[in-house]
Amino acid sequence: MLDAGLKTQLKAYLENITHPIELIASLDEGAKSVELRELLQEIAELSPAKVSFSENGNNARKPSFKIQRLESDVAVDFAGIPLGHEFTSLVLALLQVGGHPIKMDEMVANQIRGLDQDLVFETYYSLSCQNCPDVVQALNAMAVLNPRIKHTSIDGALFQDEVKEREVMSVPAVFLNGAEFHYGRANAEELLAKLGTGNSEEQIAALNEKEAFDVLIVGGGPAGAAAAIYAARKGIRTGVVAERFGGQVLDTMSIENYISVQYTEGPQFAAALEAHVRDYDVDIMNVQRAEKLIPGKEIQLQLENGATLKTKSLILATGARWRELGVPGEAEYRNKGVAYCPHCDGPLYKGKDVAVIGGGNSGVEAAIDLAGLVNHVTLIEFGDALRADEVLQRKLHSLPNVTVIKKAQTTEVLGDGSKVTALRYVDRDTQQSHDVALDGIFVQIGLVPNNEWLGDVIERSPHGEIVIDDRGQTSIPGVFAAGDATTVPYKQIIIAAGQGATAALSAFDYLIRSSVE
Repeated sequence: MLDAGLKTQLKAYLENITHPIELIASLDEGAKSVELRELLQEIAELSPAKVSFSENGNNARKPSFKIQRLESDVAVDFAGIPLGHEFTSLVLALLQVGGHPIKMDEMVANQIRGLDQDLVFETYYSLSCQNCPDVVQALNAMAVLNPRIKHTSIDGALFQDEVKEREVMSVPAVFLNGAEFHYGRANAEELLAKLGTGNSEEQIAALNEKEAFDVLIVGGGPAGAAAAIYAARKGIRTGVVAERFGGQVLDTMSIENYISVQYTEGPQFAAALEAHVRDYDVDIMNVQRAEKLIPGKEIQLQLENGATLKTKSLILATGARWRELGVPGEAEYRNKGVAYCPHCDGPLYKGKDVAVIGGGNSGVEAAIDLAGLVNHVTLIEFGDALRADEVLQRKLHSLPNVTVIKKAQTTEVLGDGSKVTALRYVDRDTQQSHDVALDGIFVQIGLVPNNEWLGDVIERSPHGEIVIDDRGQTSIPGVFAAGDATTVPYKQIIIAAGQGATAALSAFDYLIRSSVE
């Protein structure tokens, strides 16, 4: 199953195993079991001294396998064949169960080791989901660090009956001890916080005791990362507060317009951003949400956990998030038929009827992608015409299982109490209401800036964007802003990065001038 080049790379990786491991398969007579057997045998043959293979598994899910450290309780489970986006998760699991060190903040790792309860996690993923590997890898690492934690990664496409029974309509979907626990991307810190172990008194005290920064950046997307690098290169004390490093980029499938990078995917780009920032002396405070900005000669930033950070200058790079419909039923059926990532959740709707809301590039691209998976796509556009590029519109109209409805205002998401059953819209010409029976709704109507927490402290546009000048200066002296959260036109990764650099250089100039009375 693995080509020669991949085998060579994997063989080199397996040399890092320090504790022998066994691949224990649970198989039946199906074609997928044959594929899994072949994959596991190939892996074992690459390192026979360190990796063994058996078919002695007793897992009810077939095909599945356990990676077990010999003579220990350390193990992780996969139900399915973890290729595609999950192949990296498989390789990391092989290495980590085999004793290779886990790259993780030591404070976070110690928190995981200290968990004194039995936690059984199950994660449903799809092979096309770019958000799933982060969750799978985080929970696998937690299971390796603490044997009281068990984790099974499940390919939802191979276990459709389970997916239907548990009403999994969005991935990654995490269950803890049999109950719904989490949907969407998350790292180990975020999962710990959800368990109620994050932001301990020790961590809050450590944040409060930090010396005032020369520049503090709020946000870890392209704008925040660029600002951090440019500030750190000036030799000034730099900090970054990020709810999740990478920001909106983490939810981007493909990036083909970042100059000099012909193609990459969002998670890989976000990882590269963080790695680049960590090359410098930057204090990264991840999984922290800003709650209040207090202007002054020494600016204060209050965090949601109660800690307060101090800084001489501040850069706001809070980015944006998917805009919601804001109609009845949307919140109730989120992850139960209402979704925002067609690449992640599309495979769960194979053979079903879905709608895409939005006629811009993202909406039309989503409809085209979904048309290859689902039974039928209904694209709903509020305006008189689609706004997507002409080439995308031509492709869309060539598809036989796509219906386009224009001049339509979505008014309600309908469901049976557990999942979506229909979408209601009003024809803007006739004012008549119509219901479209379907199983899923993908919302693609643009972005909204993450600036609500700022309130009236800073000048914002009618759309909620932070008003800046050509130097990134806001209405508050010493406070700068960059990226999708601002009034800068054209919300693009490369523009956000440039704006971040501009804001950092402006902050440095401000520090120089304000240091002289």
